[in-house]
Amino acid sequence: MPWYAWLILLVALGSIVGGLMLLKDSAKEIPLTEEQKKKIHERNAEMDAKEAKDR
Repeated sequence: MPWYAWLILLVALGSIVGGLMLLKDSAKEIPLTEEQKKKIHERNAEMDAKEAKDR
């Protein structure tokens, strides 16, 4: 493989890894109240039940 193909491959992999690292660094936990967490769990349970019924 010619040298420029290796260079393109290296740049592509570097941009993918760099993008993933940037995404990981910028991710932060969202503070939720206990009431919001409870609503989320209830909604997930409802959706799971609906999906099980539809199968």
